[in-house]
Amino acid sequence: MDTQSFMIGNMPAALYGEPSEKGFIFVHGLCGRKEEGARFAEIAAPLGWQTLAVDLPGHGGRQDDTPLVPWEAGRELRAVLDYARSMWKRVGVRAISLGAYMALTAFADEAPLDMCLLSSPLVDMERMIKDMMAASGVSEARLEKEREIPAGDQTLSWDYLCWTRAHPVHAVSPRTFILCAEGDALIPRETVETFARKACASLTLLPQGEHWLHTPDELAAMGGWETRCLKALM
Repeated sequence: MDTQSFMIGNMPAALYGEPSEKGFIFVHGLCGRKEEGARFAEIAAPLGWQTLAVDLPGHGGRQDDTPLVPWEAGRELRAVLDYARSMWKRVGVRAISLGAYMALTAFADEAPLDMCLLSSPLVDMERMIKDMMAASGVSEARLEKEREIPAGDQTLSWDYLCWTRAHPVHAVSPRTFILCAEGDALIPRETVETFARKACASLTLLPQGEHWLHTPDELAAMGGWETRCLKALM
């Protein structure tokens, strides 16, 4: 497959597929990298879509110290969207887990995207943070006073919690498709169902599997879902 590597600001990027008038921005999840976009591109390219994958702050080929927070990642992803719209007439987004949250917040005030494919999406960051606080025995009063508190391998941040409350996610495309595993213990099912209902999105539940869809069977099921979603646009 034709692949080009380049930079969009501080973000290492990879463009997969032959030149086209339509394409997807691929946003990986936590601990992911842009090269994961190659698997999706193998499905999208035969259907006429290019794939533009990027490394979020602190991931993949990043050599800078930009923090992985939505206001920084959002600024960078909007630059990626500007680049994509300079190339393509139709732009979609394919995002995973935390990458879905970053993409939804980044594109919230942009013109609607052509299509949005989300797998294991984190769509209620406030609840995620409050669950982490509860598990660590941290009150809001303490977090506000101390501003940042270590919690396992993560850091609770008062600024992050406040930003999240001020920027709830909503759909960025009238054609939104969601895939979740029934065994996902990280993303509460009701948060995804609530988001899907408000977005009038199509929600597909994978009978088996957990949050990280990576086994051969899970990848095959995800590939079939992606294929069906893309063909719905043809």
